[in-house]
Amino acid sequence: MSRIAYVNGRYQSLSAAHVHIEDRGFQFSDGVYEVCLYLNGKALDFHPHMDRLDRSLLELSITPPMGRRPLGRIMDRLVARNRLRHATLYLQVTRGVAKRDHAFPACPPRPTLVMVARRFDPFALLQRQNSGVHIATLPDGRWSRCDIKSVSLLGNVLAKQAAKDAGADEAWMLDSDGLVTEGASTTAWIVQSDGTLRTRQLGNDILPGITRQVIMEIARENDLAIIEEPFTPADAHGAQEAFIASTTAGVMPVIALDGKQIGTGKPGPVSRGLIARHWSHTARETGFHPVQDGLLIL
Repeated sequence: MSRIAYVNGRYQSLSAAHVHIEDRGFQFSDGVYEVCLYLNGKALDFHPHMDRLDRSLLELSITPPMGRRPLGRIMDRLVARNRLRHATLYLQVTRGVAKRDHAFPACPPRPTLVMVARRFDPFALLQRQNSGVHIATLPDGRWSRCDIKSVSLLGNVLAKQAAKDAGADEAWMLDSDGLVTEGASTTAWIVQSDGTLRTRQLGNDILPGITRQVIMEIARENDLAIIEEPFTPADAHGAQEAFIASTTAGVMPVIALDGKQIGTGKPGPVSRGLIARHWSHTARETGFHPVQDGLLIL
């Protein structure tokens, strides 16, 4: 079966899907996106993702292509048409097609809406959570509005490639003061020696992560202290544990930073506890839990 995409009101084969060459998303990165995770055919954290999409569109003065309810129905239908039980769904909205000019078109075009669904393997995620990942640091070369989930991701792409070249799985980007902002596609966390979770405060320099928000809620429910404060690579090297978080990575232990071991060099008890609680959150949202489905968890 050929994969099916959604483009401006039409479901069509991925090979035939296309947008106009003068789409402003293609020529100016004038658009935003979201990535939603589907488990058991159900979207995880749907409304928080849509809240962030609405905010990103508002920040760029792009009119939403449709209401939340019909958008959700199309998302569900696309996953079903691709016969996927577990999937990632990429959703992109751009300002639309217009004659090339940097300023916004005087007559706003119809926004372009595209979606693509891909198979997701929760078992592979669990294996990575059991082993942990390596991180490399580098200067943050992105623009100054990282709080907008813009399709302009060249800085993130270069950071991810630099991490790969260094033999790492993810990059932590450093601001001009040498403080960690966030990962190329994840939020950055450490667990201090007293068990306190520490992550950078929200601002224009980081994306308001959906899984970050869920971790905050889990921490409050379980009396885990959190400090929203930047940290340095040295702070991370001296930490008890570290982890990254995102929609598709869940809570992912970090076992080494720039080639130096963090903590015991294995996923620690705080990270493992957060992983288990996040999977419980996932089960409440989607009905899928790795234990119930015969998969191993930390």
